[in-house]
Amino acid sequence: MLRVMITAASSNSGKTAVTCGILSLLKRKGYDPCAFKCGPDYIDPMFHRSVLGIESSNLDVFLAGEDGVRETFLSGSAGHGAAVCEGVMGYYDGRTGTSSEASAWHVASLLEIPAVLVLRPKGAALTLAAVIKGLAEFRDPSRICGVILNDCSETFYKMYGPGIEEASGIPVLGYVPHMEEAAFESRHLGLMTAEEIGDLSERIGRIGQKMEETIDLPRLFAVCGAGEAEDACGEADACKAEDAIDTKPTARIAVARDEAFNFLYAESLKALREAGAELAFFSPMRDSVLPEGCSGLYLPGGYPELHAEALAKNETLRNEIREAVKAGLPTIAECGGFLYLSRELEDAEGAVWPMAGLLPGAAKNAHKLVRFGYGWIEAPEDSLLFRKGEQIPVHEFHYWDSTETGNDLTLRKASTGKTWAFGFVTDTLYAGFPHLYLAGSQGRLAKRFVRAAEEAAQKEV
Repeated sequence: MLRVMITAASSNSGKTAVTCGILSLLKRKGYDPCAFKCGPDYIDPMFHRSVLGIESSNLDVFLAGEDGVRETFLSGSAGHGAAVCEGVMGYYDGRTGTSSEASAWHVASLLEIPAVLVLRPKGAALTLAAVIKGLAEFRDPSRICGVILNDCSETFYKMYGPGIEEASGIPVLGYVPHMEEAAFESRHLGLMTAEEIGDLSERIGRIGQKMEETIDLPRLFAVCGAGEAEDACGEADACKAEDAIDTKPTARIAVARDEAFNFLYAESLKALREAGAELAFFSPMRDSVLPEGCSGLYLPGGYPELHAEALAKNETLRNEIREAVKAGLPTIAECGGFLYLSRELEDAEGAVWPMAGLLPGAAKNAHKLVRFGYGWIEAPEDSLLFRKGEQIPVHEFHYWDSTETGNDLTLRKASTGKTWAFGFVTDTLYAGFPHLYLAGSQGRLAKRFVRAAEEAAQKEV
């Protein structure tokens, strides 16, 4: 089985394009690949899913813990002939600027998988060997076993590739030429979502086809110490059957999922199902009512500011959600979902639109990254999801802010220790900017949410 981490010296090196190209190539070759993403990223897994047609899971040591990462990787890769992990930022960049904790290197070391560097050779030749050698010797073992030159001409690769390999001691496995298909547009600090790129599947398919010509796939398998795909897939059906959830749902939870709300961890959804939930997906942009029979509501993050007009014009659903949450419907509203529950929302053009109106704040464009990074929620009292005194790892990232962010919880930033009050919580509500990882600590947040939904359903009977 091929197991590999696709990483780089920094962001904007083309990891996602190369990862998706490799996934496309492996799929076409019949290796039945699966994909993973290091760190708290929602968008890159969407790209992986667009290639494979199956979910891509996050491997986040900070949010899931080392045991959680191991379990996610083992269960997610079972029965597949290849497992491709995409790194985050630079290879050694962890939860703080001076730590490699929760970095791609940490994950590769934890899972004992080899890593392949993606490097752009613009403006350098032999110096690339020094960069490669430095990265390979920075930690022992680094697990770096190969290099792919991205956005690189065939002439450069043939002229300098052998010398770079000899000087660095790391195999240069091939190159990806400059391709317009690989130039994915970015927003803020991340890519546009996969749904916003209409011809994404075709573009990635062309990248994969080109990589079949320019990447030495047999050598990639060899340097990664991989056996034949058939060795790992012999009991594919049995492995996948073991992961099947064969329990009767005890609660139905409505989950917002459309262009405005799509920041969802696959592991969080899995944790909710394993806790006994049936998930009913709906669109706050288009559906006029909540799914029938739901006793819980999950409003995840996304880009509601880009679709504020459509959300505002769906007045019937906005009113239903406001009254349902006010009446005690167990609800999680994180980041974009938090904005949706606000009084009003400013869109990207500066127009202001009415939202659900459950919360008092007005959401506005801050024109800068407001808060970013890992942290811990500290709960002063019991509530829907949290228990007094416990600390829950979370991640926060947003360019929109609110005039009323709440003060029911405290967030302590992991990198600096700085704290601030935030959030609105009750026995039936969590509403705040931080993104939750419901699968962490054996899914305790998912279990609490589903239990509350079960109790709500019983009250309605």
